[in-house]
This record gives sequence, C-alpha cells and structure tokens, in this order.
Amino acid sequence: MKGYLGKILKVDLTTGEIEEEAIPDNVYENVLSGIGLGAWYLYNQIPADADPLGPDNILGFTSGLLVGSGSLITGRWMAVCKSPLTGGWGDANCGGDFAPGIKACGYDAIFFRGISPTPVFLQVDKDGAVLRDATELWGTDAIETEDILRKECAVGGTPRVVTIGPAGEKKSLISGIVNDGGRIAARSGVGAVMGSKQLKAVVLSGNQRTKIADPKSMKAYSKEFGAKVKQANAPGFLKGYIFPILGNLTSKVKSVSATDGMMSVMLNKSYGTIAVNTMGLPNGDSPVKNWGGSVKDFSFRKYRKLNPDRVLARKTKNYACYSCTIQCGDICDISDLTDGKIEHTHKPEYENCCALGTNLLINDLDEIFLMSEALNRAGMDSISAGSTLGFAFECFEKGLITEADTGGLKLVWGDAKAASRLLDMMINREGIGDILADGVKVASEKIGGNSALYANHCGGQEPGMHDPKLDPMLGVHFSADPTPGRHTIGAGLYYNMMNLWQEVSWAPKVTKYPKSEEYIPSDDEALKSVALACYKMLNDGAGGCFFALIAGLDHWNLFRMLNDTTGWGLTADEYMAIGRRIQTLRQLFSVKHGVEPKDAIMRGRVMGDPPLESGNLKGITLPIDEMVALHWKHFGWNEHTGLPEQEIVGELKERALVQ
Repeated sequence: MKGYLGKILKVDLTTGEIEEEAIPDNVYENVLSGIGLGAWYLYNQIPADADPLGPDNILGFTSGLLVGSGSLITGRWMAVCKSPLTGGWGDANCGGDFAPGIKACGYDAIFFRGISPTPVFLQVDKDGAVLRDATELWGTDAIETEDILRKECAVGGTPRVVTIGPAGEKKSLISGIVNDGGRIAARSGVGAVMGSKQLKAVVLSGNQRTKIADPKSMKAYSKEFGAKVKQANAPGFLKGYIFPILGNLTSKVKSVSATDGMMSVMLNKSYGTIAVNTMGLPNGDSPVKNWGGSVKDFSFRKYRKLNPDRVLARKTKNYACYSCTIQCGDICDISDLTDGKIEHTHKPEYENCCALGTNLLINDLDEIFLMSEALNRAGMDSISAGSTLGFAFECFEKGLITEADTGGLKLVWGDAKAASRLLDMMINREGIGDILADGVKVASEKIGGNSALYANHCGGQEPGMHDPKLDPMLGVHFSADPTPGRHTIGAGLYYNMMNLWQEVSWAPKVTKYPKSEEYIPSDDEALKSVALACYKMLNDGAGGCFFALIAGLDHWNLFRMLNDTTGWGLTADEYMAIGRRIQTLRQLFSVKHGVEPKDAIMRGRVMGDPPLESGNLKGITLPIDEMVALHWKHFGWNEHTGLPEQEIVGELKERALVQ
C-alpha cells in the first residue's frame, strides 16, 4: 500500500458501535482515496430512499491519496453525504489542517451513520476511538468549540478538529463544517447532515506516517516546484488600483490562447482570491444585484472601496493550509470592529466579498469582515448565504415580502446593517430567517408568488460568484456536475492554464482562437469540459488544491506525483480514466436517489434569460442545453437525460465498484 492506509473507521451514532474495515486495493486502484473512496462507499451503502437528515444517510470525512506523501499543496479533505440541499450527491472540499489528521490516525476515511440520542463528538488518539459527550458544547460557535477541544483533547500535540456551529446544529441546508479557525467545507449542506446526527465535532490525534513508492523522486519534484513558487513574485507595480484596469482590458478580449498558470500562483501568493474583488466588475465576472445588474448599478465610485489593498490593510500574518507554499490565505485584525471581543479572523475571500458585497450593492468592507466572521463561527456557506440575502432583498423590493414579514426590517440594496441583521436571523432561524436558512430554492417555494424568478440556483444549490456568460464552460459545470453550482470544477480560463494536452491524448490542444468560439456548442469545447471534470475528480481523489491544479501540468504534475506515491506507473490517460470513473459514480449516486440530471441545468438570469441590459455581458443568452448535451455525450452519458450509458455502468460492475 503506497499513499493509502487501506482501512476506514466506521461509527454508528445510534448504537455507539465503532469498528475498522479493510478496503480492497482494487478500490484505490480504480478511484483513489478522497472523493473517489467516498463516492464508492456511499453509493454502495446508502439506500435510495434515505432521508438526507435521517439515520440512513452517511457522513464521511475522506483524505486524499497524496496527503502526507511529501508532495506540495496536497492537504485537502472532503466531507461527503447525500445532500439535503439537492437530494443527490453531496460533497464539500476544504483545506486547513484536518486532512493529514485522518491519515495520521491510520485511516483513509471516517464514516458516520445513524443519529446519536444526545450531542457527541468523536475523539481518536493513541488509545483508540471513542464517542464523548458534547452536550455542553451544543450551542457554542464553531471557532470557540475548536479552541476548547484543541486544549481539552491535547495528547502529545495539538489535535486536528472539525466542528459545526449553530447553523449546522439548527440543520440549515446551507451550513458547512469548520476547521482551523474558520476554513469551511461549505457546500452541499454537509453541516446540516452533521447536525442532524447530533455530531458536534471530530477530534484527531495520531502520528502514523504515510509510506510512498519513491520518496526520493517526490522530494526532488517538490523542491523543484517549491522553487518555482518562491520565484513567482508579483511585480512592484501590482497594486489594488490596477485590478479594475485589468478588468477593463479583459472585457475587450477578442481572442484567447494558452496561458502560463504560474501567473495565477503569483496572484494568489500576493492577494489570494480577493484580486477579483474589483477586477470582476468591469468584465462582468462578478454577479451584481442578485445576478440582475451590472457595473452600471455598482460603479467604480462604489466598488473601489472593495479594493484588495484595503482588505490586506488588516493583515497580521500569512495563512497556509497543510503542505502549501502558495499561502493564499491571511489572518486579519478586527479587534477595533468588535470592541476587542474578537481579535482575529480569516481574510474574507472573493466569494465573501462578492456574495455579501457586490451582489447586494454593499461596499462597507468593515461589515463584510464582520458578516464573514459571523458565517465562520456559525458554519454557514457564504456563497449560499449571500445569494439568499440577495434573493430576499429583491423579494422585498418587488413586494413579495414586507416589513411585516421581516419584523420591521427594511431590505434596501446597499444597506449593510440590514444585511447583517438578516444574516443573524438566518443563522439563528429567527423570524423570516427560518425560511431563508435553507437557501433560495426552499425559500422561494415557501414565499410563493413569482419569487422563483429571483431564486438563482442550479438543482437547489446557489452558484458560485462567477458569471458563466463571461466563461460559458463554467456554466456547463454549474449545470452538469453532480454537485451543481460548483465554480471550482472547470472553466475555459482554467483549461487554457492547465496544459492537459501535453500528456492527455484526447484533450484538445489550445492555440490562439476567437473568444466567440466558447459560446458555440462544439465537440472540442465539450471534450475540454470533460477533461476538466476528470482531472478535477482525480485531484479531489488525491487531495490536491485547485490553485495548484491551475498552475498547469508543466509546473505541478499530478500524474507524476501519483506515480511517485503509488508506484503504479500509469499513463496520464489511465489516470484520467480514474477521474472519469469517480465522476460517473457521483452521477450514478444522484440518479439512484431520484435526481433528474437535467433539472440541475441553470435557468433564468444565470444563463442570460432574460439577458442583462447593461455591462460587458449585456444581450448574452447561453445555449446551455446544447452545451450540456455535448458534455454528457462525451462523458459516455445519455446526451438527453444525463444518465450514464449501460456500457459505462457495465465497466464499473466489471471492476467490482458497483453491484
């Protein structure tokens, strides 16, 4: 066994029974660990009629195959379950320090089923695994809970902890799972599943090391990539005021070509994702006013206050996840905003600044810091929460909800205090917040009228804060991924950075081409989107970070690192087949649980129906049905239904992955 431990820990919260299970090598050889192991286990273990918030659902924590291998930027873990938000496959990806904690305890994954009669947390250390009472911790926010458990459960070192906050305890369908002081596995409603099981936290203290096939080669390759990252420094002229200029320039692009992915590494080292805060307004990448507006509604005079330099003005130190040399995160001082009650917070990332800022026409950066910290402590997804706030603001504007519904709160675009108060109501399920706490789809069904027109979602999940009308391939993944609305699967921009065609025989090579071609459904564009999905699933099985992925194959070669770890000696095409299997397993899971894949295809404003009337993306309506059909076809799924064809399913059966 190279790179994986070959066993999992199973916990039945109803009975309190805890046991280990050996996993056949065949599973790892076909779907790796991480998301692949999770998809295989959940597909075969969760019955089709399982209530996502009931005892038959399984919540898993999985660690990638490359975690602990000596490779760089491979410290991701996954939470997996049947999603209460979409009814199908659910997963959430997170960094921090928890992934190596799973493997240090001797497991590739930990799976929970059942429901505990009282709140508990799982502790795993040198003495074994035990469920402990968490009654006194129930109601405590996620960051405070983590602090308490790190001190209480310290055994020869600081333990790794994941926990839920009040949003998860109250089973908000847009709640996530928190680790390392505010890093969140945020999507798919995984926090609600954890809360439904009355599982407050998981605390891990282990010291087992991961063995790999060729540590000498891995060390040399990590040193080589580490040196590249070290040299990828931003030029001195790169300041916050430059980004709106870059946004204006990219809005005028007529042709595109392959790009050196180390440019993204340089940006992420300097700013992290907040570089997009002001760059995304002129070119249309950032959704404005609940996806219904443009830079015309949120002009430079307003959005300049979201300048990333103003965010970094509060920076006290860098933050890096396990094994990361890019260090895209930062810790910031907010003591002056909280009267000293809270001293530090994780920097609000672009998704926060857009969902809670641009999306609501809010440019009060202090309030965005405070709302982000509130979400971290509550354990609530910032993308879904901000999207739901935008939905509520527009419903108020259109008279679908009134002050009588909001308890006297006036929801006016740009009012940061009103947004902050409504967010608190959502976190605490107070008043109308109880309706909004489950996201826009559920809220629109309860509010009724024509509120569905303002509920922007893909199959029940709110899309990431990037407009696919700027990058249509992003819309394909919003619509076709088994966790719909996910912005970290792929896009044309990412494909042009990854250079997959250098080693993957069927990945279309990129030369200079007109930007307009991205808006025309074609076999080449579909093959690109399939390649991205396969590579991303391979990455999630390995525990790699998306920011390393887009550095490009010529800099960060996932195939080589997997071979150094496992000794399998597989080709790039053979590894991409593993990614295809993982994606198909996820799709089969959703189909097994009654999800119609076509129902997740994005509609309304997100696809440009009706089209925007102003801004760089005005007049654009994407031919998304045709694009998705071609994507499904080249995956080996039915192009009309999204159901995997029998030949593809038959292969999985031959490999003993499904029954």
